Amino acid sequence: MSMMTEPVPATAHPGWFSRAEAWLDSKGKGAWIASMVLGFVFFWPVGLALLFYMIWSKRMFSKSCSARNSWKQQRMTMSSSTGNRAFDAYKAETLRRLEEEQNNFESFLERLREAKDKAEFDQFMEERAKQSDRNRDEGEAA
Repeated sequence: MSMMTEPVPATAHPGWFSRAEAWLDSKGKGAWIASMVLGFVFFWPVGLALLFYMIWSKRMFSKSCSARNSWKQQRMTMSSSTGNRAFDAYKAETLRRLEEEQNNFESFLERLREAKDKAEFDQFMEERAKQSDRNRDEGEAA
């Protein structure tokens, strides 16, 4: 037997607690809260233990348990290599092109906003000049 043997990963045979945690994560924060409330109703130490666990693991204050994990998984798969160089090059080029299009669109929107702001400001100044001319004409007539 060698000292260099690799240990069995902890996720290979998850226990009941890990399976329950994964199931509650897949259902979202509402399932965690419902299980905590039911724990308080049936046996208060269970509810209290769930509350402490939710606070300790920061599940109580996160946006969503499953959304956080799925977003991380998506980011990992987006940046990982498939092993096929042609496809990886195509994917990199497509992502670069999409980012360039997004930047161009954002700059277009910025120019549109600036043009709209300038038009609104010019209209305001024009109305102000007309009002000033009217006030001056009324002052001279009086």
